[in-house]
Amino acid sequence: MIGKTRRLALALALALAASAAMFAPAAAWAKDDSFTLAVIPDTQNYVDYTHQKAEGFPFDARELFFEQMSYIASRLQTNGGDIAFVTSLGDTWQHQTKPFDEAHAGFGVSKGANPLLDAHFAPTDKVRSVEMPTAKQGFEIIAGKTPFSVVPGNHDYDAMWTDSRYLPIKDFMNPGDHPRPYGMLHPGGLDNWREVFGAQTAFFKDKPWYVASFNGGADSAQIFTAGGYRFLHIGLEMAPSDEVLEWAAKVIAAHPGLPTIVSTHDHLNTAGERAPNPMVDMAMVHPEHNNPEAVWTKFLSRHPQIFLALNGHQHGQAYRADAGAGGAMVHQVLADYQDRGQTAIAAGVKAAWPVGIGDGWMRFMTFDMSGETPVIKVRTYSTYYKKFSGETPEYAAWYRKVEQPKMSDQEFLAADDFTIRLEDFRKRFGNGAK
Repeated sequence: MIGKTRRLALALALALAASAAMFAPAAAWAKDDSFTLAVIPDTQNYVDYTHQKAEGFPFDARELFFEQMSYIASRLQTNGGDIAFVTSLGDTWQHQTKPFDEAHAGFGVSKGANPLLDAHFAPTDKVRSVEMPTAKQGFEIIAGKTPFSVVPGNHDYDAMWTDSRYLPIKDFMNPGDHPRPYGMLHPGGLDNWREVFGAQTAFFKDKPWYVASFNGGADSAQIFTAGGYRFLHIGLEMAPSDEVLEWAAKVIAAHPGLPTIVSTHDHLNTAGERAPNPMVDMAMVHPEHNNPEAVWTKFLSRHPQIFLALNGHQHGQAYRADAGAGGAMVHQVLADYQDRGQTAIAAGVKAAWPVGIGDGWMRFMTFDMSGETPVIKVRTYSTYYKKFSGETPEYAAWYRKVEQPKMSDQEFLAADDFTIRLEDFRKRFGNGAK
């Protein structure tokens, strides 16, 4: 028994040492009052079948995705690290399998021609043979080791088509002031997504921390314990309907008093506004969907248990905080790095504009619950470059002009490395179980 204990201790020490070498002192992670939330922005370009050697791309972009997931695994609390929960913000893969979904045909909505969409995102069977298996393989790296959530983004739907009422302009290179030069895209159908991440998959079925689901798991809820508190996490599908929001409200009511985090694909844009991407505004195509402001009004602002909302979809980063019910603050954070393509440039990829990959960048939100006012340290780290944004001299030069052209370099760096003070957290949720 003593030998086994020593072997376990040695294995734990080696795991912590390896993790420490990659990120930060392991001693800081072991504290009960400190833990990290790993946030995975849109991974679609990593798993895109066209970004693999088999299609003539100079490297397998999926390896950057696997590297991200392996790094997360090395830092999980179950491996002696600091990560207590993992949330993926949607657009897990890139392409679709259907040109149009049956449900919207039933609504009387019709599909219009879109040469740009058809050229780059035409339905393909390689979704099922390459992209879906790659996404599944990535999450298998952390499966069974931690509570986690994956929400569907617009690219994860079975079909993504152009509404015939909102067609694209003919000259894409000269859009002028046209509000929707690329047309109005709309996704539909989630059979593919449920096959990989649905409530009945091995990822989530019978897991004690997976406490509720709706629409086959397109909407879901998880519980995790960290920092002396039990947290509720709710993952919502993109542009959820009133029915989905009513379900989410019932989940909160069934878990009274728990500090609640919400992840969804689309919420803030890069200006920090609750405005949908003008090219993919699902509420415009069919009124059953709620746009980000409606989700705020009908759900996020109404429940004082909600203190944090996370999203991807819109290319860049943003933060805002607003008072909801009873003055309870809701901190809202955007992170999406899919357009970052320095890895492709370095590999010699030639294109009219940078080929988005992601470059290994992702978010780590470290909660320090030790003080009277808890804080969240938000940092952006690349598992490819093995550096934080602030440690990368080229960071602003590489990415600012595409993501935040109105910011200075200093402002851009600050948008990926900042601290959120949870001023009213103790008042709302007490002192936890310390």
